[in-house]
Amino acid sequence: MAQNRVLRSASKLRGVPASPLAKDTRDTCTAGAGKELAGIHESRDVSALAKNGAADASFITPSKKKKVEPARIDSRNLASETVSMDRPAGPHSTNAPLMIPRGSHVVAYAQEMVDEPASKTGVSRPATSTSQLLEQACAHLIRVDPRLQPLIEKYHCRLFSPEGLAEVVDPFQSLCSSIMAQQVSGAAASSIKAKFVGLFREDAERSVQDERFFPSPAQIAPCEVPFLRRAGLSERKAEYIKGLAQKFVDGELTATMLIKASDEEIIEKLTAVRGLGLWSVQMFACFGLKRTDIFSTGDLGVQRGMAAFMGRNVQKLKANKGGKWKYMSESDMLQYSAKFAPYRSLFMWYMWRVEDVDIAAIENPPK
Repeated sequence: MAQNRVLRSASKLRGVPASPLAKDTRDTCTAGAGKELAGIHESRDVSALAKNGAADASFITPSKKKKVEPARIDSRNLASETVSMDRPAGPHSTNAPLMIPRGSHVVAYAQEMVDEPASKTGVSRPATSTSQLLEQACAHLIRVDPRLQPLIEKYHCRLFSPEGLAEVVDPFQSLCSSIMAQQVSGAAASSIKAKFVGLFREDAERSVQDERFFPSPAQIAPCEVPFLRRAGLSERKAEYIKGLAQKFVDGELTATMLIKASDEEIIEKLTAVRGLGLWSVQMFACFGLKRTDIFSTGDLGVQRGMAAFMGRNVQKLKANKGGKWKYMSESDMLQYSAKFAPYRSLFMWYMWRVEDVDIAAIENPPK
């Protein structure tokens, strides 16, 4: 009962300003000019509130006769990149607010959805709130293995804190950044992204003013690969980003799908996209979507941290055993981590901390 009162008292979302769309008039992209959002599936579902540009960011009341959709808010003319720090949340839900076309955001739960069954809403019922999720997750980890307490007290995980969960995520931009960052340094990835964004800006003055701007899928999809390669992308990466944009345009990938899908469905859908491997998708699910039960056995930093946490000599293991599982077997990792469900994302984050693995490039993708 107390938990229900907390969830019902969660404040309404506050929106954020939409990144203005650059008018693309360049030679290879004229097919998409003037139609930046016309082909995006999500734009057809934007509420009347968003279409009218209302500054009041309130939940839209769903029809009782229709299946409840994730809550949308209008974000234009508002001056923050975050939303409410006290919203319903769940361990198997997308806890990040996701940006959708025309300056709106979508979240998993509207206030009136809190007590609705999953069969009606399409998403699992909220088990907690964004203001309490990290505290409850840490308590669960310590309860399972008290040896984690000193580590948790030493390192604050901002990722799943109320502040971290309030940050709005553009899923398309996040996935594009992941592709750009593959097999290059952080500095190189940032440079490529800046040049890529520059291909779609209206003018030099806007490029200085609108730091959050990123081209929409409908702007990128009609572009030829040689045009996209001007940013410094390899031919294959340019093909990957163009293909990703087309999937968003066609409606195969949408913010609503990323909100409503299960953890397994997210992995399955995104790894089917050229250029997105299992590790990249797992990192996106954890750091982008803020899902709390993601665990990567293929990450060497996680392997090393777990081995050290379990008392193994990681230096000796590194010297004597090569291959993918040099520190710990996949079966051992899965068996030990299972008891930390549904908060294995947080457990993974602390395993990185055990060996001071630098995950800045994952936590802070190229700007």
